[in-house]
Amino acid sequence: MRIRCPYCGERSNDEFTVLGDADALLTRPSGENIEAFHEYVYQRTNPAGLHRELWYHSAGCRRWLVVTRDTRTHEITNVAFANSRGEGATA
Repeated sequence: MRIRCPYCGERSNDEFTVLGDADALLTRPSGENIEAFHEYVYQRTNPAGLHRELWYHSAGCRRWLVVTRDTRTHEITNVAFANSRGEGATA
């Protein structure tokens, strides 16, 4: 699989580290609600189709990216820099 980094250009996925579901990871629950934290850590969906994931370009520019990928075909439809608010920011 090849990922087009907005800064470095197209690269092999070997240069990246995937963290997981961008929407779940970037919408972490606040406070001390044990049930909400349990849902956040353990109750994840496994979608078939388009999915936003958080990837780190560890062997390149060292930027966090939000990659939109089809989980059935591995086709990547969008790559954007992740910003501090958890939204993809196109380069």
